[in-house]
Amino acid sequence: MTKPNRLAKAVAKTKKLPAFLQMPALNFALRSTVKLVGTAKVEVLKLTNTESIFKLENRKKVQNHIGTIHAAGMALVAETATGMVVGMNVPDDKIPVIKTMQVNFVKRAKGALTAKAHLTDEQIENILTTEKGEVDVAVTVTDEEGKEPIEATMIWAWTPKRR
Repeated sequence: MTKPNRLAKAVAKTKKLPAFLQMPALNFALRSTVKLVGTAKVEVLKLTNTESIFKLENRKKVQNHIGTIHAAGMALVAETATGMVVGMNVPDDKIPVIKTMQVNFVKRAKGALTAKAHLTDEQIENILTTEKGEVDVAVTVTDEEGKEPIEATMIWAWTPKRR
């Protein structure tokens, strides 16, 4: 096993806090680092090196003209969930970037959205051992009724940091 990267270390630090402070501290750190995540108030529910779960409440600031979460907000929650699970694994000498984002809007969303993303052990091994590459991250976005208003495909790439 390789050593944890900066994101994984930050997540581990929050686990040392009292239980009632862990998620607020993690949300503060992520929202401060990724400005749009902070602006939309995307909330982390779970973040490990294999799985992430993020939620976006249907608040006025993220609504479209019909009162549901805007299409950009739907894509944001899916992109955040996939990007963070990749980010937990990419070594510090590499940088993760979204390469392809395909979102199909299949039905009207009801209420808040929850995005669940995960990586397989094989995908994680590839991220850890390949100088540069890409990974298709599985993500499911559901609304408050348990329906999937979007179908999303997110391909993340990693490449060495420029010196």
